[in-house]
Amino acid sequence: MAASMRSRQIEALKRMLNLNQPVSKSVAAEPAWKVLVYDRYGQDIISPLLTVKDLRDMGVTLHLLLHTDRDPIPEVPAVYFVMPSEENVKQICQDCRNQLYESYYLNFITAITRQRLEEVATVAVQTNCVTQISKVYDQYLNFISLEDEMFTTRFQDRDSLSYYAINRPDAKDTDIENLRDSIVDSLFCLLASLGTVPIIRCPKGNAAEMVAE
Repeated sequence: MAASMRSRQIEALKRMLNLNQPVSKSVAAEPAWKVLVYDRYGQDIISPLLTVKDLRDMGVTLHLLLHTDRDPIPEVPAVYFVMPSEENVKQICQDCRNQLYESYYLNFITAITRQRLEEVATVAVQTNCVTQISKVYDQYLNFISLEDEMFTTRFQDRDSLSYYAINRPDAKDTDIENLRDSIVDSLFCLLASLGTVPIIRCPKGNAAEMVAE
């Protein structure tokens, strides 16, 4: 039987927490200790799937929100799991400037743009911490698995991505386009995680056709 979306997402998260190395199923070795730094979206994705014990088994000693006051832990690597937003990228750059951690494993929930990636690279060069940024990954995990075959696109700002938001009379074209892009991104991440190509059927002349295209 094909793996469920939930099990695929758990597998991807564990691989990420293992510093993007396959998780060995042989005799368990002592995990590499690390700090997990996530934003609210990353927290929403991880919370239904991994318990605190699961995180500890993967070597996570602390899990902290990105936009909080965090003390430097210079001898420990940090695994970031965040959306590639402008605000998040600026905070990551500030963390590099402040030399908060020994090394940085940057995992973006969905694909980061070239412009924002270049911002991180520029700051890394300016602060002489290029060697500390160990890996940068697009994880394509922008969906929240609630059951084996059921998911939602988001918890944060969920009212902005709803049936009402799409159908309200005063919705602007830009609002609909942003909603479309958000839905498409989540669906694409789901399909990428499952490793499958969909067959798409939709009615013509509405938002569903825009998503399908």
